[in-house]
Amino acid sequence: MLSPKQTLDTYFLEARRDLLEVAALLDRYDESVSREGHKAKDESKLESLREAMQLLAKPDHIKSNRAEQLLTHFAKIN
Repeated sequence: MLSPKQTLDTYFLEARRDLLEVAALLDRYDESVSREGHKAKDESKLESLREAMQLLAKPDHIKSNRAEQLLTHFAKIN
């Protein structure tokens, strides 16, 4: 079992990369809206990502199971 510091040291760069990928997706979407002059007719996937980010941004709680919450959340959109 890793210590809290070891956990951060081990997984931080991977998590940072994944967050940068989400940011890049949002930037690409915004750019396409700007270029095309309109949003997608159905933005439910975008809204789902925003809701997921809100779930992740909630304060720490020892019993939180964020991965399970996200799996449940994303299961609702398909």
